[in-house]
Amino acid sequence: MSRPERSHEIWDPGLQSERTRLAWVRTAVMLSTGGIAATGLVLRHGLPPVALAAAAGAFALATLAGAVLLTRTGVRFRRVQEALHGGRPIDSRPDALLAWIGTLCAIAGAVAFVLASAVVLVLSP
Repeated sequence: MSRPERSHEIWDPGLQSERTRLAWVRTAVMLSTGGIAATGLVLRHGLPPVALAAAAGAFALATLAGAVLLTRTGVRFRRVQEALHGGRPIDSRPDALLAWIGTLCAIAGAVAFVLASAVVLVLSP
């Protein structure tokens, strides 16, 4: 079975799919770097073990989600180009779901960090 010819032509003169690819890269990089920085902050803050595990774990999951999104960038772009040139629908639901999960993990980590820090401040003499 032969593979279909890949077209390397630009799909549209406005480069919308290329701009969308850059937006996915920005999202993935922000999740990854933000998760790494937040995990480092949590580890140096001296939180109780349970709060430390919750906040650092949530930030680590956000970092992982960003890293997976970043590694999928090339595959996603190729699929979008092939779908546009082939007249097929574009399905980016798995990547959108992963981005949402990463964002929600970052929010959960931030909430756990703020609440644990507040408890530590209130209970400290």
